[in-house]
Amino acid sequence: MAKEMIAMLLAGGQGSRLYALTQKLAKPAVPFGGKYRIIDFPLSNCINSGIDTVGILTQYQPLVLNEYIGNGQPWDLDRLFGGVHVLPPYQKASGSDWYKGTANAIYQNISFIERYDPEYVIILSGDQICKQDYSDFLRFHKEKNAEFSVAVMEVPWEDASRFGLMVADEDDRITEFQEKPKNPKSNLASMGIYIFNWDILKKYLEEDEQDPNSENDFGNNIIPNLLKDHRRMYAYHFNGYWKDVGTIPSLWEANMEVLDPEHSGINLFDDDWKIYSRNSGMSGHKISANAVVENSMITDGCRIKGTVKHSVLFSGVQVAEGAVVEDAVVMGGTVIESGAVVKHCIVAENVKIGENAVVGAMPKDGEQCVATIGSGVTIGAEAVIGPNAMISDNVEGGEEKW
Repeated sequence: MAKEMIAMLLAGGQGSRLYALTQKLAKPAVPFGGKYRIIDFPLSNCINSGIDTVGILTQYQPLVLNEYIGNGQPWDLDRLFGGVHVLPPYQKASGSDWYKGTANAIYQNISFIERYDPEYVIILSGDQICKQDYSDFLRFHKEKNAEFSVAVMEVPWEDASRFGLMVADEDDRITEFQEKPKNPKSNLASMGIYIFNWDILKKYLEEDEQDPNSENDFGNNIIPNLLKDHRRMYAYHFNGYWKDVGTIPSLWEANMEVLDPEHSGINLFDDDWKIYSRNSGMSGHKISANAVVENSMITDGCRIKGTVKHSVLFSGVQVAEGAVVEDAVVMGGTVIESGAVVKHCIVAENVKIGENAVVGAMPKDGEQCVATIGSGVTIGAEAVIGPNAMISDNVEGGEEKW
């Protein structure tokens, strides 16, 4: 029973640019949008696109991520043949190796892919927020008779040098690849989402593994080698919402965009393309009579007695009477006590913010500062945490951090 296409999801990244948020957590497991984690998006895209076999390649801090994925039931991926499989590095007869790069991670799991004898393999990233129909991508790949296709988005020319860029002709055939060039020839940014014919992918993975000078990376090695050999390579234009949430400002911004789906393009209330997640199991939220809530997402188990404006509150957050939360992302289980002010920041899971403490501040013109509080931190009463702060340890009351 061969599968037409299976997905390989790269979820082993450290996410070091998220600092305090990923000290104990793999980047794909970072909470997003009130009730989700980042990995919910590619998993939901798979099942919505008719892909029922997904290998998830984990490495860094996998415990929470593995527990969250479980048997794949929330995404309808608990299948007898196929379904979701967590694929960490493991000891082999030839020795034990960590995944050395994106291409090497797939190479080490060739035997998993061959179990399903697919015609095509789609390579996905576990650290992007994107709603995409992979079946339309596959249709494009077939129509072009491609051997390799990459999803691309047009970016502003002034930003193009920050991306890997595909130069393509009028038929979308790729003629050149530029990795973060100073003088870009194109504004077609690679999304890091690829479809390969399996026989082509296997050939180039095996050749890459034999090259002692290779970085074992798709962008730096596999794609340039395909170009060198004049393979049939095409750029698939994607026009929906896509954001790499690899930095604190981009993660904060993407959460804020959830609150304005009409203008931002990310609609988590779309019944035609649902994003599935593991249920928190908590009771419904409760907003007290004297509370003030404006343009915010309040999820399961929240208890709101204070003021919440333009913020995203994850499950089980408590906001006491007299507390103010504004332009903030507050993750699950966090307690904000009376009189505390929390503004323009990201607060991780299970944080306690003491009475009359101040965390973050609204930015001045042109500033992009986002205060960040790591998981499990206690901010003491009267403490002041500045707008550029990155806190991963407990802070005593009255101490000021910038």
